[in-house]
Amino acid sequence: MPASSTATAVPTAPRTVGPRPPLGRTRARRRETAADIAMMAPPLILVAGLIIVPIGIAVYLSFTDWNGFTSPPHTIGFRNYTRLIHDPAVKHAAFLTLLITAIGTIACNVLGLGVALLLNRNTRINAILRVLVFYPYVVGAVILGFLWSSILGTNGAVDAALGAHHSLPFLSDPKWAIATVVCVIVWSSFGVNVVLYLAGLQTVPDNVLEAAKIDGASPWQTFWRVKLPMLAPTVTVNVVLVVIGLLRVYELILALTAGGPAGETQSFVYNILTSSFDNTQLGYGAAQSVVLMVFIVVVTIVITAARRRSEQAVAA
Repeated sequence: MPASSTATAVPTAPRTVGPRPPLGRTRARRRETAADIAMMAPPLILVAGLIIVPIGIAVYLSFTDWNGFTSPPHTIGFRNYTRLIHDPAVKHAAFLTLLITAIGTIACNVLGLGVALLLNRNTRINAILRVLVFYPYVVGAVILGFLWSSILGTNGAVDAALGAHHSLPFLSDPKWAIATVVCVIVWSSFGVNVVLYLAGLQTVPDNVLEAAKIDGASPWQTFWRVKLPMLAPTVTVNVVLVVIGLLRVYELILALTAGGPAGETQSFVYNILTSSFDNTQLGYGAAQSVVLMVFIVVVTIVITAARRRSEQAVAA
């Protein structure tokens, strides 16, 4: 008789299940997550309400011809953007803003670093000078604008001192007015750069400076090869802050020249507000605002990326 075949079961390894976390620990994690969400919610709501939502509204209005009164706004596509490309007032305002930004960024950082090096020692007179240098930044742009307008304007303090036959057109001649605006902006802005550079100089270790002095480095070599490389993050912060501030300059020009003479000192932000409120073209002003916002973001990214590349090259 044939042998009967019996089926043999293949044994399987028992499934291992990890220990489950205790119920109390799970509840504690949920409470921590809920607490984290509760703490993050207020700043997220503020960012959304004060930044993201207004940006979204501005982008939407830039594609409309809204004048601030009609409802709802009428969509016109990219007509506002094509218009600002050919608008001579926008071109002049953009050129003036870029000119102020370029000259002001260089001047504020050079003056700020130079004055910071002079006031780096902790003496009583240096403490007083630091306050005097920083004071214009605290006063406010509008007050400074009216102050310098009363000094340099027609029938101002300078004209009264020079006499009627020797008056200087600081604010009445277009070229003089642009130069005056740049000088006043630099004078009122570089105080904060001095403070930031002083803070950066305080972080330079004394032993590094002593080692450079022992090696026979001159003061210029010490500055160029020791202090300046260690101030690289401070330089980046100063450049970014000055660029953003000068691209948005408005209050000082409003108080100093009111955009004159004949609109020659109207900055880009000044032109945005003129288009939006004086001419009741909020859609056109929103388009200019979006262009300025994108330009500021791009410039900030480029400056930061260039600084990182230079740091990586030095480290390599």
